[in-house]
Amino acid sequence: MSTAIAILGGVGLFLLGMTIMTDGLKALAGSSLRTVLGKAAATPLSGAFWGGMITLLVQSSSAVTMTTIGLVNAGLLTFPQGLGLVFGANVGTTGTAWLVALIGVRVSLSTYALPLIFIGALTKLLTGGRIAAAGAALAGFALVLYGLTTLQEGMGGLAENLHPSDLPAVIGMPGVGVAAGWGNLMILIAVGLAMTALMQSSTASIAVTISAFYAGAVSLEQGAALIIGQNIGTATSSALAAIGASMMAKRLALAYILFKLIAAAIAVVAFPLTVALLARLSSAADGTTLLAAYHTAYNVVGVAVLLPATAWFARVVERMLPSKETALERALDPSTLANPVVAVETARRVVAHVLGTTAASAAANGVPREQDIATAAATLERVRDFLSEMQEPPETEAEQHRMTSTLHALDHASRLIEILGDRDPTMPRSGASLEPRTVALRDQAIRATRTISTSITTESALTTQAEAIGWEMSPEVAAALAEAEAASKGLDAMQRDHRASILAAVAPGKLTAADALARIDATRRIDRVVHHAWRSAAHLLGRSGS
Repeated sequence: MSTAIAILGGVGLFLLGMTIMTDGLKALAGSSLRTVLGKAAATPLSGAFWGGMITLLVQSSSAVTMTTIGLVNAGLLTFPQGLGLVFGANVGTTGTAWLVALIGVRVSLSTYALPLIFIGALTKLLTGGRIAAAGAALAGFALVLYGLTTLQEGMGGLAENLHPSDLPAVIGMPGVGVAAGWGNLMILIAVGLAMTALMQSSTASIAVTISAFYAGAVSLEQGAALIIGQNIGTATSSALAAIGASMMAKRLALAYILFKLIAAAIAVVAFPLTVALLARLSSAADGTTLLAAYHTAYNVVGVAVLLPATAWFARVVERMLPSKETALERALDPSTLANPVVAVETARRVVAHVLGTTAASAAANGVPREQDIATAAATLERVRDFLSEMQEPPETEAEQHRMTSTLHALDHASRLIEILGDRDPTMPRSGASLEPRTVALRDQAIRATRTISTSITTESALTTQAEAIGWEMSPEVAAALAEAEAASKGLDAMQRDHRASILAAVAPGKLTAADALARIDATRRIDRVVHHAWRSAAHLLGRSGS
């Protein structure tokens, strides 16, 4: 009974420590996690490398996966780029097994762990911000060490009553037949899968396996078989998390499950060769180290097989889960709200898209169509609601500036759409012709706005995440912004003399009173539209000056 209590308590302390440590490391990383992921995923290969490194540092593949979902939904990353990050996260999670193998099962760390728990908890309680996050991470790490010591003690008691001969003998072990060996391999894989499914942590279940091997309760071959099942078991949490989630989350969950199954299939086929290699290496290296190495190699091989075929694999997943979501629905997915940097960038791109489509409609039809105006108004309303539901505020001053600029752009775009939605259209119809100068300035502003909006909606993730608000613009975009400003200021200057000259043309009979008033009203409205278009574009580019 005491053995079972020690094992369960050790696992519980390990899981609690991992949770606290992960939360602390995520808070310590802050927005850097989103920034680095956005920069790192330029290619699937670099995404896999940095996905693994970041997961190793923050000890949370779920944090990397959820951030990836937000980046892909926002259009900052393509689906294949997102897969690269997820593949790398699978390798990064194997780092804890090395901690267990090299330190956790060899040394009783309770003497060192308890003071660290006190220091970390005190730091967490008495400070704030990233110092408090560092304290939480330290306390969580110490809890992991203490949990491993408790688990080690429990496994010592288990080894007195359990021997590898009491468990199914897998293929590659002495004295086992081929059929029985393969069948027993599948049994232990199922046991490993069940362990991870129950604990909802492959790291914890693998820690149990390595501790059991160190205590002599399982053999090297049986430990490797359990690890295969434990790796598959991590897919159960992804499958559960995908229920009711966005389509992108479901696709990444499916890709994660397929990755685990493909890696497991490779591991099963290669198992006879693997156990032979492990047996040969056991004379030169400790078995716990070999199991940790096998856990890492298992995932590295899976990534190496799928990474060159990332584009093909992405198409397969997309065909298996076809999406009926519009680009807007994907971008404004609620899961994106967990990451303030990604959420603000998503809103910025949607506002830019509305600005561009409205300008394109105006250029093609003289005035935007009523349907286009209604769609734009509904979209901007969704952006406003989306930003209102953000779960946490931006952290740094640059990120707060970026959000403020995005809100300014949203406000100007909303005013623009409101003016266009009036019954008297901004762009005059027949019977109220405009002066050529007014038309030229209007068209100049439309062209410039379309250029700016296109540049924003097609930016790479590296550009948007690497640079703070106010980054250097390309010459083409800078010229477009200058043209929009010139058009707005030109129309504003015309207003001073335009009204008087138009009204003066009524008395000589050059214009009717109705035509004169229509021209004045149309020019005034165009001035307001061009102004709001320019200011919205300027704020989207981080140029808040008037």
